[in-house]
Amino acid sequence: MKLNFLPAGRLRMKKSIYVADAERSETIDLPVSSVLIRHKQGNVLFDTGCHSSVVADAEGRWGPLARVMKPMMLEDETLLPGLACTGLGPDDIDIVVNSHFHPDHCGCNQFFHKATILAQAKEIEAAKAPGADAAGYLKADWDYGQPIEPVNGEKDLFGDASLVLLPLPGHTPGTMGALVSLDRDGQFLLASDAVSLRQNLDADAAPRNTWNVEQQLKTFAEVRRIEKSGVTVICGNDDAQWQGLRKGADSYE
Repeated sequence: MKLNFLPAGRLRMKKSIYVADAERSETIDLPVSSVLIRHKQGNVLFDTGCHSSVVADAEGRWGPLARVMKPMMLEDETLLPGLACTGLGPDDIDIVVNSHFHPDHCGCNQFFHKATILAQAKEIEAAKAPGADAAGYLKADWDYGQPIEPVNGEKDLFGDASLVLLPLPGHTPGTMGALVSLDRDGQFLLASDAVSLRQNLDADAAPRNTWNVEQQLKTFAEVRRIEKSGVTVICGNDDAQWQGLRKGADSYE
């Protein structure tokens, strides 16, 4: 099995959303990623990042949300060019796992016509609720008519413990991570926005954009428990960590 970290956008936001004592005018740049997992039973993408149209017209796609998270990437820094570097195209993807349905995590879902979408049942419910767009759920990003298979709790995707989906709620009702076990490079927990920045986990401090702080702190405790077993935690938006990862065609195995 192989794992590839793929660039899928870059955003600029107020740092105070993540760091409580930051100056209100201070900003932080956040990498957005997708992860390709190539298993003998199928090709999986964990998250699909930002839609390429937001490079030129973020407000046209995201509306007022574009004033909260400002795209800072070029079009070749979105998902499809990165995926092409691995020798694969959208039709080669069998499963898309969405950690949650915010638009920087499911923006390119529409391109994977042959894939089944997996998301936690609680996340699907939240995205369909009245007024969900005000909570950051934009139907134009998360729902393009592909089959969406609900996940309830933990799911061993291939039945061999190599890719296990884990509920990590708090950021949203159905935020989901993935525990990937590789033969050579060990285990990775793809935490997505359950741990946006490493300093949030280390300080046990939930960001301001957290749906439920109590659940988020329980998730932090669970992530620390997993990490103690030797697992590498991959944060959703930590630029320092992102810079140190192998990316594109350079895979982990």
